[in-house]
Amino acid sequence: MSTALMSSTTHGANRLEPIRVMVVDDSVVIRGMISRWIDAEPDMKVAASLRTGLDAVNQIERINPDVAVLDIEMPELDGISALPQLLAKKRDLIIIMASTLTRRNAEISFKALSLGASDYIPKPESTREATAADIFHHDLIQKIRHLGAKVRRTAAASPPLAPAQERPQPVAKAAPVAAPLVKRQFGLTAPRALVIGSSTGGPQALMSLVTEIGPVIDRFPVLITQHMPPTFTTILAEHLARSSRRPAAEAVDGEVVKPGRIYLAPGGRHMKVVRHGTDTVIALDDGPPVNFCKPAVDPLFTSAIDVWQGGTLAVILTGMGSDGMRGGKDIVAAGGSVIAQDEATSVVWGMPGAAANAGICAAILPLNQIAPKLVQLFSGVRS
Repeated sequence: MSTALMSSTTHGANRLEPIRVMVVDDSVVIRGMISRWIDAEPDMKVAASLRTGLDAVNQIERINPDVAVLDIEMPELDGISALPQLLAKKRDLIIIMASTLTRRNAEISFKALSLGASDYIPKPESTREATAADIFHHDLIQKIRHLGAKVRRTAAASPPLAPAQERPQPVAKAAPVAAPLVKRQFGLTAPRALVIGSSTGGPQALMSLVTEIGPVIDRFPVLITQHMPPTFTTILAEHLARSSRRPAAEAVDGEVVKPGRIYLAPGGRHMKVVRHGTDTVIALDDGPPVNFCKPAVDPLFTSAIDVWQGGTLAVILTGMGSDGMRGGKDIVAAGGSVIAQDEATSVVWGMPGAAANAGICAAILPLNQIAPKLVQLFSGVRS
């Protein structure tokens, strides 16, 4: 990035109120590391660095943070116990749960999401592992930035008034009008498989969605890629099975894809589908991250075309970044269709927004309208 552009970008970020972040972790090493990362960003700052959940609950009103990075395991008051107390005192607080990658912590993280946490992030086992620390650094900053975006937009919309003598004279100016999103017709081919991609906010959205699409699951293959690490995807599959009341599990390399069950990409591996004789089988790929993600949505979407061609129907749910957009373009080019979750019901309108703005969606719907539309489309109704 050029010096001029960097200066312009930094200046633009500084015009907005920085995102105030409260770091809560009993490890002084982790607190210090996260605090340095945050303070290095022009659009965020550390509002407080605290050792326990009890400190956070007692000081939340004085600190008034926009985002809290909350460790799970802490003395005096752990993260899952502090969570509801923090939200009771500041309802719009964005809480990102942080924990080491164990089954117990994954289960607690899912419970935290149901109690109002916005997201979770796995901490590396050791900060001495450079690659793991780099991924943790990248993911944490992106989550703080994107989840705090609404806070920044609100602050930017209400700048403090300058003294009267310094205020510029008003100039008549037309309000900017957002270009309408272009939508396309649904494909002419009847859908034969449902592929879904999601990221931030995805677990809650997925559990809501699968609860209502039983008739689709019973008759057609359903494959899901959710940006998640190992262990977390194991727990997510169990939650999806309970919510849908259908079999759901992490996909296994080489297994035959059939209607009646949900296949979830396992953490750390891309999930694709391939033809094997007359069968469709799972092909797990241990290649490099795609769109900074592993598993990624694009490999699933693109591989589905080779199997189901124009009979592929894709849904892109809430999430950061643009994963799924390129694969969605390929699906549409092959005669299939894409549905995106709308901005109002998305935790982050990155992935669905990228697809919507690319003009590849046949529908852009609130989460609660996606399931009825899927049931309708898989029942043979085209509209």
